[in-house]
Amino acid sequence: MKKQFLLSALIGLIAFSCSSAVEEEAKEKTQKEKVEITNDERAFLDNLISLCNKTFEGKQTFMIEERESWEEKNFIMHVVKCDANEVHIPFHLDEDKSRTWMFLVDEKGLRFRHDHRYEDGTPEEKTLYGGYADGKGTQFRQHFPIDNYSVNLLEDNKRKRQWNVVLSEDMSTFSYKLLYHDELIFQADFDLTKPIKK
Repeated sequence: MKKQFLLSALIGLIAFSCSSAVEEEAKEKTQKEKVEITNDERAFLDNLISLCNKTFEGKQTFMIEERESWEEKNFIMHVVKCDANEVHIPFHLDEDKSRTWMFLVDEKGLRFRHDHRYEDGTPEEKTLYGGYADGKGTQFRQHFPIDNYSVNLLEDNKRKRQWNVVLSEDMSTFSYKLLYHDELIFQADFDLTKPIKK
């Protein structure tokens, strides 16, 4: 009788522990899904999601003189992964397929990152740099000042990099802009009116 009671108590304890673990996991998932970003940031992400599974051509429209020009290179962007909190856009420059732009919602807000990988898929030494939206954007444009992780990674605490990603209000153009101290360094524009076959 005593053994049966102990066995029942043990089974009950195990069941309670499993139940608590499941509840905790569900709670964490719910909290992650409820991460707050502004209405404009959410609308911006939704605009990107509307481009999902499409491929677009682009070109360099500005490069500051002291940097190597990419004017002759072929620019292609693929909007490939889209969910409520994550959009991935691989960006190919001629045969160089090492870059992916990532728009992510995490516990700190809307984050923009550059994922650089070698041909075999392993991460490059300097990868995942970027920053968080500054809260001043709109549904068509977001500004991402460099974050501390990226300052340390790029050993760059002087240029004050910022990435601006801009959609024209008629959704005809996607623009990627790199700025140093609010000065435009590089810009690429993609034509969203003519999706191309992959």
